[in-house]
Formats: sequence, C-alpha cells, structure tokens
Amino acid sequence: MPLSTSVMRGIMNPRRIVCLSAALGFVFFLLFVVCALTFTWNRHTESHNRLADYVQGYVTSQFNSLQQTLRPLQAIASSTSCDAIRNDLTRQAAFSPAIRAIMLVNSGTIFCSSATGSQSREAASVFPTIDMTRALDVRVMASTRMVQNKPSIVFWLADDNQQAYGIIATLNVNLSPYLLLASRHPEISGLAIATGDSVLTTWDEQAVPLSALPSHPLRTVIIPGYPMTLYLFGEVLPQRDVYLILLGGLLLSIIISFICFMMFNLRQRPGKAILDGIKRGEFHIEYQPVVEATTGRVYGLEALLRWNHPTEGRIPPDSFISYAERQNLIVPLTRHLFKLIARDAETLRHAIPAGTKLGVNISPLHLSYPTFREDVLDWLGAMPSNHFSYVFEITERAMVDEKEANELFRWIRQQAIQIAIDDFGTGHSALIYLEKFKFDYLKIDRGFVLSIGTETVNSPVLDTVLSLAKKLNLNTVAEGVETEEQARWLINGGISHMQGYLFSPPRTVNQLIEYFVNNPSTKESNI
Repeated sequence: MPLSTSVMRGIMNPRRIVCLSAALGFVFFLLFVVCALTFTWNRHTESHNRLADYVQGYVTSQFNSLQQTLRPLQAIASSTSCDAIRNDLTRQAAFSPAIRAIMLVNSGTIFCSSATGSQSREAASVFPTIDMTRALDVRVMASTRMVQNKPSIVFWLADDNQQAYGIIATLNVNLSPYLLLASRHPEISGLAIATGDSVLTTWDEQAVPLSALPSHPLRTVIIPGYPMTLYLFGEVLPQRDVYLILLGGLLLSIIISFICFMMFNLRQRPGKAILDGIKRGEFHIEYQPVVEATTGRVYGLEALLRWNHPTEGRIPPDSFISYAERQNLIVPLTRHLFKLIARDAETLRHAIPAGTKLGVNISPLHLSYPTFREDVLDWLGAMPSNHFSYVFEITERAMVDEKEANELFRWIRQQAIQIAIDDFGTGHSALIYLEKFKFDYLKIDRGFVLSIGTETVNSPVLDTVLSLAKKLNLNTVAEGVETEEQARWLINGGISHMQGYLFSPPRTVNQLIEYFVNNPSTKESNI
C-alpha cells in the first residue's frame, strides 16, 4: 500500500502506528463490504432475471405443446359421437403425462371424457371458474370429481367457429421442474402459480387464495397468451451472503491492518531489523559443496548467509541482501559474514581437507567501500592459516568502472584470493568482460541450467558460454544442478565444476561435518 512521505512523518510512536493501521484496516473493511454487497446484489439480480425469463419460456412452451395436442380434437367436438372418439381421447391422455383427463364440450355440455366415457353434464357446474366465453382460459382447482383433494389446472380451448363448443383438459400439477430450477438459486425460497384468485405454491400441497401470498415477490412472471402469473419469492441478499461478506471483510481488514503495521515499522526504522539480527545472532552460514564435474569429488564450498528471524522465520537471502544494499548496510552485514565464517572455520578445519576452496559472495557496494581492503585483511588474519584457499564471487555490476575493477582485482590476487564472475549472463551481461578482466572461474546462473532439456533460447546460449570459457581457459561452475540429465549435459559440454541439490543442499556446520564423514571428498560420482 503506497504511503506518502507526509503520512510517514506523522508516525512518531508505536501507539500512532497502531491507530493508523487500525484506521486503514477499517477503511478497507467499509470499502470491501460496500463493493462486495453491491457486486452480490447485482449478481443475484441478474440471476433472478435469467431465472424469470427461463421459467416464462418453459411454461409458455408447455402450454403451446398442449394446444398442439388438443387442437386436432377440437373439430370433432360437435360432429362425432363419444363412442367413436373415446379411444382417441384415452390414447391422447395416456401419452401425455401432464394430462389427467380430456373432455369434449358441445353447447356448454360435457358429452365425452377420456376417463369416464359418454356423459352429459353442464360444464359450468363442473368447472364453475372456467370462462367459456374466452377462446382460451386456465384456472386452478383445489380438486376434481375423479381425484379429490388434489389440486389440478383446468385448461379450456374453445372451438374457433362455434360458441360453447371446445375441449377441457384437466392437468396434473407437477412443480418438480420449478423446484429443480429454484434449487440452483439458494436465495429462492419458493414459487407460486396463480390463475384468477387461486394459487398453487411449492410450500403448500393445496390451492390457496391469492391474498395468502407474501406481499413482495422477487419477480412477477406473466405468461404471454395465457391468463396465468408466476411469482418467485426469496431474498435478493440472503443473510448467509451478508454474514460471509462481513466475516470476509473483517478477516481481510485485520490482515491489512497487520501488513500496514509491519510496513510502518520497517519504514519508521529502516535497517534496524538487520542490525538487531546481527546483535542477536540471528544470522548463520550454510555451506554448499562444489564438486569436480569429471570425478564427483568435493572441490570446494560456497559460504551462504542465512537469516532466521524470530517472528518472520527464514528470510530469503535475495530479499535481505538487496534490502541491506538499499539501506547502506551491506558493509556491516559482510563484516558479520566474515566473522561467522572465521568462527566456523575453526571447527571445519578438523573435518575438511586442507586446500578446499571457500567461495564468498562480495557485494559491489562493499568492493568500492573505503575500508574494503582493511576488512579483507582482518578476515584473512582471523582464518586458520594455510588450510583454506579463497575465491571471491563478484557479480558483473562490480565491473562497470574498468580502471577501478582492474586495480581491485590485482590487489585481491596479491592476497592469494582467486576471483569468480558470479551469475554470469543475468546482470549487465557482456561477453566483453571476459576479455577485459582476468577471472579464475565463471559461475553460470541456475536459470541457464534449468533450461537444459527444454526448448528455450537459453540452452544454445549456455552451449556458447561453455565453448567460449574453454577457449579462454576459464574454470566453469554450474549453479543449481538438480537432475542427472542436467549434469550429463553439462559434463558433455565441458563444464569443470558443478553445484546444486543433486550433490548436496546448503548445510550447517554440523551437517557439513556429517556430510564429509559419510561422503569423503575422494568418493566418485555415479553420474
């Protein structure tokens, strides 16, 4: 979260840091809740509109299909006896699962039924709510004569040419399709089908009056061409969603407050964490073996600085080293590195063969620091005499100033320290450095090694670097070797040394001693 300089100046003590962090967390909470509620509201609204459109289309298609089933029977209502057409009526009703019975009406009298056959009853007395003056009418009935206490839908389709002639179909009420649609929308609590003053609902098995419905439906769906209305009931914003949004906003605001608090503390006290870590002994050295490519023997070690923070845990080296450089703390950090190596060396010299190469990373900022030479001499004086040989691993950034770099390199060699160009190809990367400066080792960045076996541009570049190093008589060290395939490719390419998890991860002093005891430096590699 970007913070202005004026805000940072206002933070003078821990209490103000806590208050500002809490305030920013509360503002985030409000913004999150408003945005989340708005988004959820709009999403549910669009979902309900789609559901309403789908239900409307579904019901319309069902009634249109029913009309297509009944219209062929319409013409015979006034011209055929019941005995002649009863079988047709029964077959049509049997093959339409939604139809309970089909009845033919002649002059307002039901004279034939698919269920009971020939009869003579006034249609108005049997279905008093049907308006036979209409070309089409639909009504809900609480029960029928044949099926008591079970609601049905009565469908009237009039003859186009004669009044009071037509077809009446009683339909079974099946709300399963509507329930299936609603199940995809947990915020929908129910549906209702209304015709006239009667209503069928998903929450009551019997027909109820229209006045019994809740007063505020989510959606009112009018079925075009049919005197029927569908209602969707529920909540646009269910309480479950509101609670989840509030809980999510609360948790995120706590996280944001904590992050702000940590950032304010770091900005308020730049570099203090590193200096405190040095004082409290939070840093230690891990050593990663470097092996000879052809024999697999341990040739040297690279000293790697590690930081175990008491609250943040293990801090990645790239993070704290780059941070130390930005805060001008790399010099005290490198001096601490020298001190730790000298302390470890007193223990390691009893387990590690004499002459083992010890590689140390040197920051370009330390190289140009006035006390660099004094720091190096102090460190060499603290190391066991005539046991280790040393290699300074220097990145390409240190070679921008050619004159200064040549002078420093000459002095370093006078101290019997060899020089390796570290992470070659990842920084300012210029092959011309190999001609301008004299190096003993060229360390190839792990990014090139990882490209082995993949179709990337790095593989041919790596091949070119190895060929050039061979022509310039440079020792080469491949970092980050993790697989036997990578190792074989590098060996075939002429690499002289390798380093990576295939051989050993970085190890603490005790782990390194155990490694040398169990894996003598003369042991051959299986590659």
